Amino acid sequence: MSTSDTTTDARYEEELAEQARQQSGDMDGFMPGKAANFKESFTRLIGLLAPHKLALVLVALAGTIGVVLAVAAPRILGEATNVITQGVLSTQLADAFPAGTDQQTVIEGLRAGGQDEIANMVAAMSDFQVGQGVDFDRLRMIVVAVLAIYVGSSLLTWLQGYVLNVVMMRTMWRLRESVEAKINRLPLSYFDRVQRGELISRVTNDIDNITQTMQQSLSTALTNILTVVGVLVMMFSISWQLALVALVALPLMAVIFGVIGPRSQRAFQAQWGKVGRLNARVEESFSGHALVRVFGRERDVQEKFQEENEELFQSAFKAQFLAGMIMPGMMFIGSLTYVGIAVLGGLMVASGQIRLGDVQAFIQYSQQFTQPLSELGGMAAVVQSGTASAERVFELLDEEEQEPDRTDAPEPVDGDGVIEFENVQFAYDPDKPLISDLSFRVEPGQTVAIVGPTGAGKTTLVNLLMRFYELDGGRILLDGQDIAELTRHDVRARTGMVLQDPWLFAGTIRENIRYGNESATDEDIVEAATATRVDRFVHSLPDGYDTVLDEDAANVSAGEKQLVTIARAFVAQPAVLILDEATSSVDTRTEVLLQHAMSALREGRTSFVIAHRLSTIRDADLILVMDHGDIVEKGTHDELIAAQGAYWRLYQSQFEQAAAEVDAPLPSAGAAEAPSTGDAAARPGETEGTE
Repeated sequence: MSTSDTTTDARYEEELAEQARQQSGDMDGFMPGKAANFKESFTRLIGLLAPHKLALVLVALAGTIGVVLAVAAPRILGEATNVITQGVLSTQLADAFPAGTDQQTVIEGLRAGGQDEIANMVAAMSDFQVGQGVDFDRLRMIVVAVLAIYVGSSLLTWLQGYVLNVVMMRTMWRLRESVEAKINRLPLSYFDRVQRGELISRVTNDIDNITQTMQQSLSTALTNILTVVGVLVMMFSISWQLALVALVALPLMAVIFGVIGPRSQRAFQAQWGKVGRLNARVEESFSGHALVRVFGRERDVQEKFQEENEELFQSAFKAQFLAGMIMPGMMFIGSLTYVGIAVLGGLMVASGQIRLGDVQAFIQYSQQFTQPLSELGGMAAVVQSGTASAERVFELLDEEEQEPDRTDAPEPVDGDGVIEFENVQFAYDPDKPLISDLSFRVEPGQTVAIVGPTGAGKTTLVNLLMRFYELDGGRILLDGQDIAELTRHDVRARTGMVLQDPWLFAGTIRENIRYGNESATDEDIVEAATATRVDRFVHSLPDGYDTVLDEDAANVSAGEKQLVTIARAFVAQPAVLILDEATSSVDTRTEVLLQHAMSALREGRTSFVIAHRLSTIRDADLILVMDHGDIVEKGTHDELIAAQGAYWRLYQSQFEQAAAEVDAPLPSAGAAEAPSTGDAAARPGETEGTE
């Protein structure tokens, strides 16, 4: 390999390292210390529910009525206790007072006898008479009313949960649709810098976490908040002194949440960042599993996985530990409040300031007051986790999109495939221009080969033609039309592309070929398969064209996968055909057959061939030699060999490599001469040369 090639490869490796550092920097954005904007993200998360305003009003109405009924029940049930207490006490006092003695007389008699506490209890009762007994009719009405209230409250709670569940499912459905649509609008540069595992984690794990958060918290939060408000009103209506005791819990709970909450938020944010990082590691290991085994790096992969898995464990444990501290703290404060209410309430009953049934109702209210507060505290951890996931999804939705197609885009002309590059300028990084001023013209039906060292800009040229990236300057014309003015669909609909790495989806071979043209008939598929030599191996498979490919198409060879992708491109009948090292995965004999097939199928089409093995492009109508984004040479194979320039040096290096592989002596630098076309073609191993 020449010195220029070595320099180019070193520069390319530096670019890869820079991309890796950028990806590492992106992941560091999820680490603790870079706190998320919780308020903004949570507000935006709630804003996703805006299309369901009427349903949410119904939910709020049902929740409010249900809470009012549930809050009223303890007060009414306390009246039942008062009825029973009054009836029992009136019966017991019949031994000391004549039946029918009025309330005031009983109070005076009890005080005269030194029984002040019982006198205070009687004074707090209404319509008390000695010997009246328990009023079972009133008691029956109270019990029936309480049962009806609980049944009605339960039905309203069910209705609230049902409607809210429908709203949540539709909201998450729309969010997934938005994410899918967003991914299709993102430029290719986004996928160059973001790991696939990280992206998959946001689309799956994070959205699932948001769904669980919304389902678990929203309904409960609404009910709990309404319950706290309703219970406060009822407690003050019974006794403001006891209500103040209950309110002492609020500042204490606020302190707990204020201290633990922010730390829990950062811990959950770090946790979900590490989940995405671990997913990226797993996806990378599985997709490159064969290479991992070939180079014996199983232990290294396992150690890296264990290291990141341990980091995730520590992060998740910290997040859950902090979140788990909130509810026990809330419950402890609630228990202290309960004790205070019970003691003070007993003293107030003994002093006649309140009735026993009212204290019973207040104790129930105190539990109803602290329980939703405790649940809200525990729910805070769930909300923080869901909000951290939402923020990651929103970051994806806020990514800069590719420029939209023009609304007034012209209709594509039905031309022959004339392609013109006029003063094209492009750079992946504005500080590192790649293509400065590129111009050339390709006539209809011509086959153009693009060669050059790694990183010279060969694939970039094709990406610009496909509008995977937008130009920084100049323009590209397809049949006289600027492709920047056409829609991307119209540009790509006229182009067929075969990549160096074959991609097949889970399905039959017939479906994979038809992917290039949905309207293709079975005859069209067989014709394309026959022309690309797919038909040659399909009949050896169990179900022929209906053979279902396994995951990653593992039940066919790498070369057979590439043949299917070539057939898929040919069945589309494109005006422009792009082959990015399309024959690199097939054997030499199959490559020769493919060259004949592609020569026939390229007839009448403009074709671009990116090649490293120069033997595959000797018949090209035009060869473009690229280096550092510029065309340094162009012409036919014979013309470029005769010029003994950059193309000749590439060709010579391949010839020397091929000769070395068959133990032939290397020619000296001074004696090396350009081999003739015929001689080069006859030498064994020439097609296996490297760049």
